[in-house]
Amino acid sequence: MWPLDPSRKEVLRFAISCRVLTLMLQALFNAVIPDHHAEAFSPPRLAPLGSMDQFVECLLGGLSRWDAEHFLFIAEHGYVYEHNFAFFPGFPLALLVGTELLRPLRGLLSLRSCLLISVASLNSLFFVLAAVALHDLGCMVLHCPRQAFYAALLFCLSPANVFLAAGYSEALFALLTFSAMGQLERGRGWTSGLLFALATGVRSNGLVNIGFLMHSQCRGFFSSLMVLNPLRQIFKLMASLFLSVLTLGLPFALFQYYAYSQFCLPGSAHPIPEPLVQLAVDKGYRITEGNEPPWCSWDLPLIYNYIQDVYWNVGFLRYYEFRQVPNFLLAAPVAILVAWATWTYVTTHPWLCLTLGLRRSKDNKTLEKPNPGFLSPQVFVYLVHAAVLLLFGGLCMHVQVLTRFLGSSTPIVYWFPAHLLQDQEPLLRSLETVPWKPLAGDSPARQKVPRNSIMGLLYNWKTCSTITRYILGYFLAYWLLGLILHCNFLPWT
Repeated sequence: MWPLDPSRKEVLRFAISCRVLTLMLQALFNAVIPDHHAEAFSPPRLAPLGSMDQFVECLLGGLSRWDAEHFLFIAEHGYVYEHNFAFFPGFPLALLVGTELLRPLRGLLSLRSCLLISVASLNSLFFVLAAVALHDLGCMVLHCPRQAFYAALLFCLSPANVFLAAGYSEALFALLTFSAMGQLERGRGWTSGLLFALATGVRSNGLVNIGFLMHSQCRGFFSSLMVLNPLRQIFKLMASLFLSVLTLGLPFALFQYYAYSQFCLPGSAHPIPEPLVQLAVDKGYRITEGNEPPWCSWDLPLIYNYIQDVYWNVGFLRYYEFRQVPNFLLAAPVAILVAWATWTYVTTHPWLCLTLGLRRSKDNKTLEKPNPGFLSPQVFVYLVHAAVLLLFGGLCMHVQVLTRFLGSSTPIVYWFPAHLLQDQEPLLRSLETVPWKPLAGDSPARQKVPRNSIMGLLYNWKTCSTITRYILGYFLAYWLLGLILHCNFLPWT
């Protein structure tokens, strides 16, 4: 259990408030704004909807748009179509566990309605816990409680907010990833590896997290190299690296083998309801009962690579077309944020970056007093992780997903803005010299700052610095626009 100090309690309270407001607003926007008729995956309903089902759909239907329909479909029917295998099983399994808790309501509600309720409740829980986990991680890595506090509050207003609430896997992935990072910072390698492995079962980019385990092991190797037997340490390092790769790669490999067994091995097909078969015929979807797909004959038959290539047209520079300029503009703020963070850190710690964070300085005395906050030497591996995700996402993915891709995968998206706010916002700087108590709001009206510092900046918007307005304006605009557009089948990030 995390100790509930005042800052952590405020993060918890703010996260719950933001999630409740998100659910209320998505219901409102979904009710008053007509849905756009998008060419999205829309499977038929196999059972008639009762009055309670219609009520649940009206209340929570905004959470089932776009890719959320795939996750709900997989949880309800399993992996029926080939392109369903682009979505990993961790989140659908979590939804099925949630529906088991709603079994007493199955007489009143259909399975889909129970799944929608599970989406709303579980993702709210995952989101709140992820905010607390990020605060916990920030306190350990940044060595600056205030900056960790600001970052956790910014996460509650994440530009990827709608994807952390809707039927997507981002909230669960963020919780597992931030928790795994925190366990690794505590020196609990096995617990961290298990959480990272579970994250890989939720989203494919969890494989990139292997870098955290490898960097931690290499750092331990170099720190003990001059003390213990070098050959023994090298053998231990190689064994640890192998186990890390095996642990994080196993969920991905098992999922790929399951797909291979369904499409490439004889006698593995299972019965599919006729309406779903008819949908496959109408839309050209491939099902298990048909011709063997071409990827089955590959030397390394990976269905995930095939789907990304054929169905989504994902590949190096494939998205660089003139008609995609609006999507590049949508992704520009988060890309600029991570690129700016990388430049700031590299120019501040060139030696640290050149030595890959394995030797922090030519002078070991600097290890005794590390820079606090975002410029802490411990941030290096997190910055490299964010830069790699940005580079891969910007060159090889549909660029508009960068906001949710980075917003649910790396704490840098929140640590760096928190660093900028603390460094360049006079109102926040003035509070650093006083204890926690004045944050409760007993200062003059124009400088009133409640315990929640981010809300204090919003209350005093006119007196905030330009950089503060840019940061909070970006976070709030994407927080709100995402709800309005995504919940009504309008294109978003």
